[in-house]
Amino acid sequence: MITFWLIVGVLIVVTLLVLVPPLLRRSNSSISTTPSEVNLSVYRDQLRELDADLAAGTLNEVQYQNARSDLESRVLEDSGTAEITAAPSTDSRWGNVSIAALIISVPLLAISLYFILGTPAGLKPQIPTAAMDEAHPATPEQFEAMVTWLAERLKAEPDNAEGWVMLARSYTALNRYQDASAAYARAVALQPNNASVLADHADMLAMLKQTLQGEPEKIIQQALKIDPDNLKALSLAGSAAFERKNYSDAIKWWEKILNLLPADSPVVASVSTSINEARGLAGLPPVAAAPAGGKAATQSNVAKGSVSGTIRLDPAFKARIADTDTVFIFARAVEDGRKPPLAVLRKTVKDLPFDFTLDDSMSMVPSLNLSSVTNVIVGARISKSGNVISSSKDLEGFSKPVKIGQKDIVITIDSEVK
Repeated sequence: MITFWLIVGVLIVVTLLVLVPPLLRRSNSSISTTPSEVNLSVYRDQLRELDADLAAGTLNEVQYQNARSDLESRVLEDSGTAEITAAPSTDSRWGNVSIAALIISVPLLAISLYFILGTPAGLKPQIPTAAMDEAHPATPEQFEAMVTWLAERLKAEPDNAEGWVMLARSYTALNRYQDASAAYARAVALQPNNASVLADHADMLAMLKQTLQGEPEKIIQQALKIDPDNLKALSLAGSAAFERKNYSDAIKWWEKILNLLPADSPVVASVSTSINEARGLAGLPPVAAAPAGGKAATQSNVAKGSVSGTIRLDPAFKARIADTDTVFIFARAVEDGRKPPLAVLRKTVKDLPFDFTLDDSMSMVPSLNLSSVTNVIVGARISKSGNVISSSKDLEGFSKPVKIGQKDIVITIDSEVK
């Protein structure tokens, strides 16, 4: 907005410099050429002619004196009206000055009318709202344009912490995970005591590193020191412990989530499933019902936030892979496959064939989980690079659309990413 008014001011100044000086010069010129001065000039010429005629003998002394007296009388007559004849030029000068004043007042009047009748708020830059209009959802192109606009805006406002969080989540939605991680890092630098931002940053780093160990887990613990009840940080802490095969710690973190949730939360079922998996690996008996506000989760809740089945490898591709290659198992919404996966699980080729369960605890973005949709497509991809983003020569396989809660899904990895 400041830039706009600077441009307006420069244009007004340039306009005045072009228009006002000629008018003032013209008024000065009109003062120097009054009728009185023109008459005096004529009389001087006539007097010089009389002197010339006397010298040439054309006029005698008497004739010369009579003509000169007559000329002087006319000069005196005109001098008496000099003040009157000069007045119009003064009026003309002030008339021109009035015109200049009018030129100056016109832009000022226009600006005043704009503030009264116009829409000054339109000068303030705003985030494009097409993506926020529920009646008219943004197209992918509009969403990407909004993200680009936001990134450019943050170059001018580098201390806008909320803007960096929004940009990070937008990059996540576009599967631009490296950019999302950098944006989260900037947001954390501006809000080091925001547990939610720290948890999101740790989650994104874990995706890129394919592990929660190391820096991601340090950030998770930092978030829990700030907010011990942060659900995402608790979930990630349990997953980090599970990854280290410290199943007792994983159970501890996940049970704390159950104690914070209402009994009818769809997340209760998936967390309970994870706890029982950890208990089984720790040699402990499963619990029939995990505590959640003193009530047990129902079977309908279990079905609501999970899908399960088996991942297999087509034998024709066995010679092209190694046991240490990474296997990503994920579920995407049928309606919009461009968004981040609703749940992701990481394994290795040596685990195949593998019986999997995907649930809400495995979501990448809290608001995008299996419970938020009705149907999903489940996929599996083998990545030699270990990169979460697919690349050429990766191997993959997909299910048909399935309903949330469905079991016994069979997926065969049998095609190559082009």
